Amino acid sequence: MKTAVIEISAEGRQVSESIRKAGVTDVEIIERKQVGTSFHNYDAFIFIGALGICVRTIAPYVADKHTDPAVICIDSTGKNVISVLSGHVGGANELTRQIAAAIGAHAVITTQSDNTGLWPLDLLPERYGWYGPKDMNNAIFTFVNREPTALLLDIRDEGTEQLERTLPPHVTLVNNIDEIRNGHYRLAIIISHYHYDNIGDTTMLHFIPRVLTLGIGLAHQTPHVSQIVDAIERKMKEHGLEPKAVRAYATIDVKADEPVVKYLQKQGDEVHFFTAKQLSDVKVPTPSQVVEQHVGTPSVSEAAAIQASDNGILLLEKQKDESKEYTFAVAIDRKYTRQGHIEIVGAGPGDPDLVSVRGRKMLERADLILYAGSLVPRELTTCAKAEAVVRSSAGMDLDEQCALMKDFYDRGKFIVRLHTGDPCIFGAIQEQMAFFDKHHMAYHITPGISSFLAAAAELRSQFTIPERVQTIILTRGEGRTPMPDKEKLHLLARSQSTMCIFLSAAIVDDVQRELLLEYPEDTPVAACYHLTWPDQRIYRGKLKDLARIVHDNHLTLTTMLVVGDAIDNRENLSKLYDKHFTHLFREGK
Repeated sequence: MKTAVIEISAEGRQVSESIRKAGVTDVEIIERKQVGTSFHNYDAFIFIGALGICVRTIAPYVADKHTDPAVICIDSTGKNVISVLSGHVGGANELTRQIAAAIGAHAVITTQSDNTGLWPLDLLPERYGWYGPKDMNNAIFTFVNREPTALLLDIRDEGTEQLERTLPPHVTLVNNIDEIRNGHYRLAIIISHYHYDNIGDTTMLHFIPRVLTLGIGLAHQTPHVSQIVDAIERKMKEHGLEPKAVRAYATIDVKADEPVVKYLQKQGDEVHFFTAKQLSDVKVPTPSQVVEQHVGTPSVSEAAAIQASDNGILLLEKQKDESKEYTFAVAIDRKYTRQGHIEIVGAGPGDPDLVSVRGRKMLERADLILYAGSLVPRELTTCAKAEAVVRSSAGMDLDEQCALMKDFYDRGKFIVRLHTGDPCIFGAIQEQMAFFDKHHMAYHITPGISSFLAAAAELRSQFTIPERVQTIILTRGEGRTPMPDKEKLHLLARSQSTMCIFLSAAIVDDVQRELLLEYPEDTPVAACYHLTWPDQRIYRGKLKDLARIVHDNHLTLTTMLVVGDAIDNRENLSKLYDKHFTHLFREGK
């Protein structure tokens, strides 16, 4: 934020300097008499001194919370930071919190929704990329006074998930508009890509998420640009869709220079272009031989809409213009639909506290948790809601796992597939994702902390050492799963990197033999069993003794083998903290 600081008295100089040193915002000192002429040249004003002087100074210039800058006031001793103007929309409340935390002061915020933990309705559009009405005062008044409120969610995104998790007691989640009409609600909050008219005496607050893609086919160099755009918006509303929900347009690449396309781009709209080959590969409900003769694909509008929505769902099939100047179709990415969803979550190395914050939220929300029971401790699932189904996949084959997840998915449920460590490292998720793709199932991956990171932490070692080793290799020994010829252990070992070897305790003799072809026999090693689990055990030694260490201690497949000079190395120190070392960004590079 570009911020002006007004030191009302000399005593405020020390507070001003504290703010500058904290680096919370880009500050510029101005005189009090400059406030009027520069009121809209800054994002925020910070007055240091009496609140009364602050209020009298800004009073003549206050106009609208949507355009007024944020204003805060700090007493000259720096004990209190007060949000004065544009708390939500202008960001004064957040700036108040940041500055108070930076200088050790008390934040004074009087906005009711902030102090009661209720949703800041006027901030939701900017926070989640929704379109919202400019005037929300009546809706906000009704909401913060805890009048009966209905919440209708027609899509799923980050914002709707947050609202569902933090539902206040006076808010009821409803399934359709009829429940609102038939209920006794004073306020209806709707997050939807559908077009809604008023709903009687109930105050309606309609947030429109940008989740639709609109595919468009165009005649050559049609001049009726504004008429076409208006007609498309009108027809969308006639079919119950909200034009403001369109996040991107799409068409065939040979139409890139059409006036309509240029107009959309000039308006700042996102436009995707696809080749005829890309579009012809898409199955559509209304292909056209005429279109194929002209541009080499049986569909432009429908195929482009589907392609741009990541093989999404067609909500509105091809609409033709009577003058034949354009066609259009509308699709939605499956990830936004309120259907079933699968979240593949990395459980971390084992300690329930080491699952990510996002992963924990997914587990708490899940209707089904399917966890890799042989590798993931059941304690990770104890945060599940009471009605959730929690199953171990240890005794299930792939077909059984996929069938169970699809059963919940088809019922619109939220599924968490819980894998050990990070799913991308020996996670066995590729086959599952192929199944999800085949059945057009929406899924997402939440990364986790890998056991190799836990090994570094538990060994108190930095696996990259300046001038000694700058590479970490994550691999496994060759057991029942063959290794590619170029990835044999002895070939990887030539780099003398820090090597973290997964799933190889059972073939440790072969592993040791291959490593000794390149590493010196006194290279440090560590055998790490059940990292971060309650029964964790770690054995250090030399490479020549690695197999003996594993055998003597009866270590199993859940053992990470670490090899390399980085283990316990404190000799080759980083230059990062050398007083002669200069960061690149400090040199302006």
